Amino acid sequence: MGSAKKSTAAARKARIEEMRRAEQARERRNRILTIAASVVVVAGLVVGGIVLVQSQSDDSTAADGKGKGHFVTGSDGVKTWKGTLGRNHVAKTVDYPMEPPVGGDHNQVWMNCNADVYAKALNNMNAVHSLEHGAVWVTYTDKAKKSDVEALAAKVKKTPYTLMSPDDKQKDPIMLSAWGHQRTVTGASDPNVDKFFEKFVQGAQTPEPGAACTSGLSQ
Repeated sequence: MGSAKKSTAAARKARIEEMRRAEQARERRNRILTIAASVVVVAGLVVGGIVLVQSQSDDSTAADGKGKGHFVTGSDGVKTWKGTLGRNHVAKTVDYPMEPPVGGDHNQVWMNCNADVYAKALNNMNAVHSLEHGAVWVTYTDKAKKSDVEALAAKVKKTPYTLMSPDDKQKDPIMLSAWGHQRTVTGASDPNVDKFFEKFVQGAQTPEPGAACTSGLSQ
């Protein structure tokens, strides 16, 4: 039993490390592409203006996050959203049907989620983009014990594809969210914390597995 757990943990660690290497390679390619693109940016200003107008027009019809659906709680205590979760990039505020949100239309820029711990509440639209990339989002209210917040922050800081922030609008002191999934935990020592991380950090629910969790937005 112990050997199987170690094997699973080692495989998961290797998978995450492989994704980090792939992400670094993507960032190098992106830097090269950015330099090349700067050469033709002046010529593209007119076209860019047209695209911007069209994008703003699209945003006006895509900014409502109230997709039809509801949570279904499994025997393991994890709530799964049954319904449509939009994946459009929008600039306007999205009204999500749950707090914290577990998916839906979102901002085109993600929050950095490479083991990032934030001291202030996040813009939900940026954090949802992080979930789309396979991150687990730890949130807490001012009712959470300081010791639990510190312990969870320590866990996040050593786990790629995770982020953490306060959220006083959620109903429970400590909550864990992934794309389409969410649960409440009693504290940092709750065994369900590790279970949630193991299942949903770059888990099967990820719409864009291996997508970047760096080079995004940070506080």
